[in-house]
Amino acid sequence: MPVLKFRVYWEEDESVYRDISIKPNQTFLALHTAILQAFEFDTKHGATFFRSNDNWQRGREIILQEDKQPRKVEPLLMSETTIADAVKAPNQKFIYLYDFAKNWSFLVELIGVSKDENAKLTYPVCVRKEGLAPSQYGTKGLVGDKLVEMEEKYDLNKEGMDEEGFGEEGEESEEASDGGDEFGAGEDENNY
Repeated sequence: MPVLKFRVYWEEDESVYRDISIKPNQTFLALHTAILQAFEFDTKHGATFFRSNDNWQRGREIILQEDKQPRKVEPLLMSETTIADAVKAPNQKFIYLYDFAKNWSFLVELIGVSKDENAKLTYPVCVRKEGLAPSQYGTKGLVGDKLVEMEEKYDLNKEGMDEEGFGEEGEESEEASDGGDEFGAGEDENNY
């Protein structure tokens, strides 16, 4: 069975994105869950997808659960709508909104189709992560394990560095501390 790969951009910063591979016969409910897991969000809030064009204009809505909101076109339900039902173009786009109070907005774009699925993976699956995901509830994402990950990634705890990341003034490297100057001459500089 073919596999569709979608790139999910955080609308506030397009350098932050997740690539999610999903089978065409899986539903938008599965894609919704995969996006939340990929960005480390919880599932406590409402969400909706809109089919979109190349200009990111909202088209037909695919909702999480039935509501009584008046719309020009009857919305589809995430649990009943397969990905294949809504993909009409080779670069199909969707807008994904989550938590209507916080208004998290993501741009979802089809970026690839593989002919065969990988038997080792359980779909949908996040296959690539770029950028630090936004924190769903403020700064809580930068405590505990997340801060440790950042320290390791950016070497924030290097010894011999002050908090700005620079060494002490007058501190020399080991090579330069052998008595010679930077050109390797071990003599006094005034000895011409």
